[in-house]
Amino acid sequence: MKNKVNLDIIVHDEQWLQAVDFDAIKVAEELKDLAFGYVSVCDEAKKNIFSDSKSLAVTVCLSNDKEIHDLNKEFRNIDKATNVLSFANIDDDEFWDHINEDEVAELGDVILAFETLENEAKTKNISVYAHYCHLLVHGFLHLLGFDHQNDKEAEEMETLETDILAQFSIDDPYQEVEEA
Repeated sequence: MKNKVNLDIIVHDEQWLQAVDFDAIKVAEELKDLAFGYVSVCDEAKKNIFSDSKSLAVTVCLSNDKEIHDLNKEFRNIDKATNVLSFANIDDDEFWDHINEDEVAELGDVILAFETLENEAKTKNISVYAHYCHLLVHGFLHLLGFDHQNDKEAEEMETLETDILAQFSIDDPYQEVEEA
């Protein structure tokens, strides 16, 4: 991949550093390289994002239920927390108007809620690590313009997620598992 994808990680909740048995920042860096590298090679429709030597930038915010609840309410009109929110600049016409003018193309933000992610992992009987990896890849794909508004889009996105996570030795997050 010609581009360099810069990752800015903001820790808004110390649980991400203290209550997990993995380095959330290091894992985010590794997954970023894997996910963006995979899409730059495997997806013809998205290659224009990676077509020159332009640097790309992504922000990941390791947050909590309260903050993500507030964002979900403000931006999606949903009055509850969720596991991950992605705010993709690629969906904005101005992104494309300025992509060749700006030195760094800001792809957007991924925000993760610790408590919801942890509770979902317990319910699904999977590790927090595996769920974190899945939701990060899911968020990164949203920043690249992938979505799951219909069955075809969902299938494409789920296949990409599964393929990327397999390269990181994470099981298919869509396989049926026994809930705890």
